[in-house]
Amino acid sequence: MKITIKDLAQLTGVSYSTVSKALNDSPLVKPETKARIITLAKEMGYEPNYAAQRLVSKESKVIGLIWPTLERMAPSILVTKINEEISKNGYSMLLSVNSIQSSIEMFKRFQVDGLIIFNEQHNEMPETSPLPTVTYGVGKDKAFPVIDVNYQGAMHRAVEYLYKLGHKKIAFIGDFSPVDERQLEKYYGFQKAMKKFGLPINGNLIDTAGLTWYDGYIATTRLLASNYKPTAIIGSSYDISGGIVRALRQENYVIPKDISVIGYDNIPQMANMEIPLTSFGVPVEEIAHHMVNTLLSNLSDPDSVPLVRTLSPTISERSSCARWQEQ
Repeated sequence: MKITIKDLAQLTGVSYSTVSKALNDSPLVKPETKARIITLAKEMGYEPNYAAQRLVSKESKVIGLIWPTLERMAPSILVTKINEEISKNGYSMLLSVNSIQSSIEMFKRFQVDGLIIFNEQHNEMPETSPLPTVTYGVGKDKAFPVIDVNYQGAMHRAVEYLYKLGHKKIAFIGDFSPVDERQLEKYYGFQKAMKKFGLPINGNLIDTAGLTWYDGYIATTRLLASNYKPTAIIGSSYDISGGIVRALRQENYVIPKDISVIGYDNIPQMANMEIPLTSFGVPVEEIAHHMVNTLLSNLSDPDSVPLVRTLSPTISERSSCARWQEQ
């Protein structure tokens, strides 16, 4: 027999409303009473009636997250951090790796409260959404709130960091695909920063044509075989940077003595690579925090949420960069 809140009220000798408040962790219930009710609920196998709760509150307390690809490290870490942030706020998360449009239709049927959408192909982003929605990446040409992680600003920070260490021959290894606006922003940001600091662009833009570890590895072997001899390399992602490090070590380059390396994706896992890698970008915890809190604010008061919120990139220093002395 299914246990109800009324059953718990009779067994504990308190009111129906007190049980309900205790199960929702209300501070209005004494701690000892709350503990007794929760313990009994677990022992009796009580399960909340979410359908009934939704009828009363008009909320499902569920957020839908859409990201059609999770093969790479940084997206996986960000999804994990978003789930943690959602849980902190008393919500649950459903993840879909289907196409954006089919995921939206599915989440409409599930009656989720709001959506977080990730999209790596700019032309796939819907013009409108039937549910409160937040996305991240590049804050332009979007119909709903965007957490802009300021890719061009991040590239400026990386080039400036290396320039102040004395590096003038800086290579950039990344995916220059015209359909991925995030990667293009990094591409343009690198060129702008190099121009600002009076550094040449000639043979130092290396297109990986992909975002995997192997893409970074192959692109680096091409660079090392070319006439351009960099003193520092910027990798456009965690996975690509891993391929860069492997290719350099395979050719017996000592990092950072021979070549400094800095990678985009400000995630803690950068410290666990073959060489603990200096990284740049908005810290992943900060991205997750702003995405979730922007969506929750949008649920309660849509007018309080700006269409674009731009974050500030930072650099996490480790042991992969060193001052360059002309030899």
